[in-house]
Amino acid sequence: VAHGVAGIAGVDTRRLTRHLRNEGAMPGAFGTADQATLTAAAASAVSTDGVDMVAGVTCEQAYTVASTGGGRRIVAYDLGIKGTILRHLSALGEVTVVPASTTAADVLAMAPDGVFLSNGPGDPEPLEHVRTAVGQLLDEVPLFGICLGHQVLAGALGGETFKLPFGHHGGNHPVRNLVTGSVEITSQNHNYCVADGSIPAVDLTHVNLNDQTVEGISCQSVPAFSVQYHPEAGPGPHDSRYLFDDFERLMESHPVGGR
Repeated sequence: VAHGVAGIAGVDTRRLTRHLRNEGAMPGAFGTADQATLTAAAASAVSTDGVDMVAGVTCEQAYTVASTGGGRRIVAYDLGIKGTILRHLSALGEVTVVPASTTAADVLAMAPDGVFLSNGPGDPEPLEHVRTAVGQLLDEVPLFGICLGHQVLAGALGGETFKLPFGHHGGNHPVRNLVTGSVEITSQNHNYCVADGSIPAVDLTHVNLNDQTVEGISCQSVPAFSVQYHPEAGPGPHDSRYLFDDFERLMESHPVGGR
């Protein structure tokens, strides 16, 4: 108490564990107040469902990250992009980071070789403006999405998303690559997921070995692919950094404007 460290006593933690295991993650509260006060505190917990959390983290204006080696021109949608992502993308070429509100027309005016859809927080459902832009970019330019960007791409293709009973958080989630048959240890941080089978025109490329949820898709008729996890985690596993090479090959095989 003197150091402000919370603790619990007199609670059947095994029963609590079983309840959470069976019912899924939920708000909770504990303390020295009466039960009614604690119940009200738990009920007042703010939900992320239906909230556009990207609006609070995306950049206000576009900015450029210089190439550290490659000759590509890449536009990256900032849905909550990380510095490590930009380091990997800049190895492929010059990166123009744009706000989540950027239209497809504005992106195409930049004449990119590829478009990257970044990670970010919260529920993908409110991001209709981003899905619209991505839908208009499909078949115009190669696309690569991760995490929230994966969910946005799926939504642009007509796919559905849902909230997981237990979010995926941490740096040790096993994912099977269905193309190679290998297992990758991945870094993940998301509470929502793409519904399996909700997109007819894609191939399922990666699956979570803990709960069999969708971890990656590849479009059959347009140059676009995405994964649910973070391929560049730092610190974290490096098993999936090959995905940036896959993005480079996709841009090479689908040149924009004859370049």
